[in-house]
Amino acid sequence: MGNWSTRISMLVIAGFLSGCMAQIAPTPERWIKTTKMRAPSDSTLYICHAFGCKLSYAFKTNQDDLDAMTKILTNDQENAEQERKAMGKLIQYFEVRVGPSVGSDKDKGGLDLHNSGTPGQMDCIDEASNTTSYLLFAQQKGLLKHHTVSSPVARGFFLDGRYPHASAVVKQKISDSLYAIDSWVKDNGEFPVIKPLDEWFAERPQGL
Repeated sequence: MGNWSTRISMLVIAGFLSGCMAQIAPTPERWIKTTKMRAPSDSTLYICHAFGCKLSYAFKTNQDDLDAMTKILTNDQENAEQERKAMGKLIQYFEVRVGPSVGSDKDKGGLDLHNSGTPGQMDCIDEASNTTSYLLFAQQKGLLKHHTVSSPVARGFFLDGRYPHASAVVKQKISDSLYAIDSWVKDNGEFPVIKPLDEWFAERPQGL
């Protein structure tokens, strides 16, 4: 039953959030309203897990986290491409950092309906929400120079032959170019996929 509920949830979310590039929301508010994601506070990250953000873990950051985040992002900000790579490193840092607390340290990338509803396991809704939360946290601290955090998007809705899949999105300030930051396809703590959003939309990976 959990597998079917997950599929239905993904279908509903994809119906709301997929579509042409012009419909992409510039901020995550729409995603937050549609899913169960909670935006980060001044010092707390709310980590989605158990598929579809069924469960949420309040992770309290400390000064070491802020120092690490600042070092990661300010060391590589000469241009937008470097900052995107730094954002990928930030995702890695927080996934490793929160993994033991949430139980996601052994989370595997890719489609795994067998573990739907299992605490600590994450589907693409969880991953897109968490990646967005990490990046929002950095944005709130004034650490993003070349990008702003947009709403996650979804592609695929079964009828086009693809399984629904979601990703976090950032927008480059000068060019307005959009980039997917997709951590779901990778194991916990690995560098996420980062690519132009139109390329991400056009993908047809096997099984998705």
